Amino acid sequence: MSRAPLLEIRDLEVVFDTAAGAVQAVGGVSLDVHEGECVALVGESGSGKTQAMLAGLGLLAGNGRAQGSVRFAGQELIGTDEAALRDVRGTGIALLSQDPMSSLTPHLRIETQLVELLLDRGLATRAEARERALEALREVDIPDPAARLRQYPHELSGGMRQRVALAIALMGRPRLLLADEPTTALDVSVQARVLDLLANVRANGLGLLLVTHDLGVVAGLADRVAVMYAGRLVEVAPVDELFAAPRHPYTAALLAAVPRLRGDDGGRLSAIPGTPPRPGEPVAGCAFAPRCAHAVQACRDGRPVLRGLEPGTGVTVACHRPLAIEAQPA
Repeated sequence: MSRAPLLEIRDLEVVFDTAAGAVQAVGGVSLDVHEGECVALVGESGSGKTQAMLAGLGLLAGNGRAQGSVRFAGQELIGTDEAALRDVRGTGIALLSQDPMSSLTPHLRIETQLVELLLDRGLATRAEARERALEALREVDIPDPAARLRQYPHELSGGMRQRVALAIALMGRPRLLLADEPTTALDVSVQARVLDLLANVRANGLGLLLVTHDLGVVAGLADRVAVMYAGRLVEVAPVDELFAAPRHPYTAALLAAVPRLRGDDGGRLSAIPGTPPRPGEPVAGCAFAPRCAHAVQACRDGRPVLRGLEPGTGVTVACHRPLAIEAQPA
């Protein structure tokens, strides 16, 4: 893509100060998201996906601190004061959280939560904000939106709460949406509807950074995929390239662990042996080496850097011994 990225992350580090010392959750992540593009950030729980996403918005926990650079539409966010960040949140960058029941305020009506951003920023009168709220609910296929405005979160189903949370995120007409596991705990039909809605808003030029562990969601929605392990990116590739020929052994192991409807494995699910390193545990070489069947001594001695492979493919991988291109089973 020739245009400048909407979101530019460079050498991002996130560290948490704990009683046991400083713990690095994200180490040196660099990633771009363009207007109208969906980039999926995938990896096991605890790999640093959510912390990397929250760092630029200044939403880390009180003991967290971020270093490096996160630029949105050319504006630096790391180290920016709270007032400037507040101007970006909601209207520039919106956040769709993982659990709508905890992200929605239980004692406030849906209307109050929808209009809050516009009224607080002075972007609309109450009547205008209410009309925009009705429009936002229609955009996410909420039936009888006028009645829903009067309800409380506990009166809605889980799928409807997630769509309300998406409507709230879209109220300020942001340019970038950060979606953290937006389909977790939803049944298959509701999950499909939420994904359709995300695809629709992307069609209007919205950039989307999608944090997920669901590779089925990634395959259906993402343009590019960034794979994280132990706080670092290990592979970044166009979605079709990554699914057809993963180059990092960890990416290949994740894809192999996806259940399939057919196969000659007797119904056994593939699993990645071992566990990721504990937070704060020093790692001299590749963090995945203890779990990797392809590791050699060089993998344990030196940490690999993210580098491009075949020119023109858009594939980068952090591996001393990247896998040969080999089509994966469907």
